Order: sequence, then C-alpha cells, then structure tokens
Amino acid sequence: MPKKSREFNLAFLESELKGKTLLVYWYLLRSPGSKVGVREVQRKLGFSSPSVAVYHLDKLLSLGLVDKTITGEYKLVSEVKTGLLRFFTRLGRFLVPRYLFYSVWFTTMLISYIVVYGHTLCVHNIAALIFGFSACTILWFETVRLWREKPF
Repeated sequence: MPKKSREFNLAFLESELKGKTLLVYWYLLRSPGSKVGVREVQRKLGFSSPSVAVYHLDKLLSLGLVDKTITGEYKLVSEVKTGLLRFFTRLGRFLVPRYLFYSVWFTTMLISYIVVYGHTLCVHNIAALIFGFSACTILWFETVRLWREKPF
C-alpha cells in the first residue's frame, strides 16, 4: 500500500473512531477472538437501546475492523493504533498504557540505585537522585493520565 494511501486510511479511521464507536471498538479489543452480540454490547456499555449498539457495530463493520457472523454476532478482525489507542499496548486481554513499562523500569532502577549508592551524599549521587525522581514522577504522571483517559 502506498504511503499516502495508508496515511489517508489512518486519518480517516482516526476521524471515524471516536465517541461511542471508539467505546465499542475498545470493548471488542478487550476480548479478542471472542464473538459478541448486539445485546451484550448494549448491556455492557450502557446504551439506551440495541439499535445504538447495532449502529456502532455496523460502522466498525464498514471500516473493516470487525466481521459479522451468520448468527449475527460480531468479531474483531483488525487492530489499528490511532488516536488514544497508540498509547496502549496489549498485555494478555488487558490494554495498558505503554508508559507503565517505562514507569516500572525507572522506578526499579531508582530504588536499586538508592539501595546501592544512596548512603553517600556526594554531588553525583544527588544529581542522579534528582534526575531519577524527576523521570519517575513524569512517567507515573503520564501513565495515570492515560489510564484515566481510556474509554472505560
């Protein structure tokens, strides 16, 4: 696929994947490989009627992100990383912010540094601690912010 066409597709998908459609897509991402029915989507996402769920599922079908089975259930067939989804990664059936891995890594390294070198308060250790605490604070802030922005 040419680069311009792929960029157009991603831009189009990003413009279409928002609001309740993104909520339905997120729900399907959380249960990959399983088939979901209209009533299940309506109940789980708190939609006022099944027709709202059908509208958004059909919208995802027209975008080529889901397939509809003969029995009328929907199944996720394609994952796209657009918009907010770019900042999440799959960990089993969970979608977690990518920053979580960096936050845990830097926090572990900072604790290790404190245990090994924390007893001396020379200028180099103080600078390393300042940078370590700053990095951990920023990364954890971003992780929590993304976690709060997820659709549900």
